[in-house]
Amino acid sequence: MIKVRNLSKHFGELVVLKDISIDISKGEVISVIGPSGTGKSTLLRCLNLLEVPTGGNIFIDDVPLLDKNTNVPKLRQKMGMVFQSFNLYAHLPVLENLTIGPVKLLGKKKAEANEKAFELLKVVGLAEKAYSFPDELSGGQKQRVAIARCMAMEPEILLFDEPTSALDPTMVSEVLAVIRRLSREGMTMVIVTHEMEFARNTSSRVFYMDEGLIYEEGTPQQIFDNPRKEKTKAFINRIRSLNCHISSNDYDLYAMQGEMETFCEKHMLSKRVTGYVLHIAEEVLVLQKDFSDINLNLSYSEKEGDVELRCESAGPLFNPLKDETLEDDIGLKLIKGRCKSVDHVYEDGKNILLLRIKGE
Repeated sequence: MIKVRNLSKHFGELVVLKDISIDISKGEVISVIGPSGTGKSTLLRCLNLLEVPTGGNIFIDDVPLLDKNTNVPKLRQKMGMVFQSFNLYAHLPVLENLTIGPVKLLGKKKAEANEKAFELLKVVGLAEKAYSFPDELSGGQKQRVAIARCMAMEPEILLFDEPTSALDPTMVSEVLAVIRRLSREGMTMVIVTHEMEFARNTSSRVFYMDEGLIYEEGTPQQIFDNPRKEKTKAFINRIRSLNCHISSNDYDLYAMQGEMETFCEKHMLSKRVTGYVLHIAEEVLVLQKDFSDINLNLSYSEKEGDVELRCESAGPLFNPLKDETLEDDIGLKLIKGRCKSVDHVYEDGKNILLLRIKGE
């Protein structure tokens, strides 16, 4: 359905996309992942000519998008795009946001457009908001309206540019649920996303982008469980864990806990588990004697559903778990009570605590 050959995009001397060639079949759901600034959004914007490529070719149903004889506006009607920032018409109620395109661009009668709009609002769970204005909606509701507005134009392809990045974590799941429903119904979709669990569970294929290239592509199982290339491996390991380094006892505990809380929210961990993580990390640091070189690593395994906290501290052998002077320490009791397992090893001049935190 989408065929891209040798696509490149330059902004002056800056090369954003380099010689990209991909094929996307009807009904596929493609997630595009990778570090910031690697060309993911630019690739999406080139597919519907919001950005004009510097070189290469794009074919939609074998029609060359860049050919001067192609009816580009008509071809672009096959593609709907959902942005980070909703882009709803603030002065129009939800219903009119959905009907203005079909009436003005597709020539539909108002009654027909209204009927279709109500059907779509039911699909995204917002029929009761048909006469509300965008400012009266939450961020998640606005994004669901934006998806319904795209669907009102009867596209064959949907492009999503990080559709949840501007949302509060509590609203992410409602938007992802709508996208999952569309995938089950066979809609062809290309989704730039930082929601790794969603990409893993919903995609037909995953494209990992780095340095303007499709660096590696494959099934979700291959990319997330067995990536073949080094940069993909490094990225997958990085998104699954959070590293915090402490080099002084004047470290900023609250900033560190804020990073940990964001990490837990991104992986949709419950407030209870998040609370355990924050309390345990604080108590582990209270037990430390030397703050000159401490590394905390927080990791989450989607497959096992476990959270692991690893604390490495330089210095002589010291195991607080077996320190008789700490047997009655409340913090130590809290750690042991909220962890499935707590282990200590001494390697290469470092004390390493491995704590597996209890889930639900």
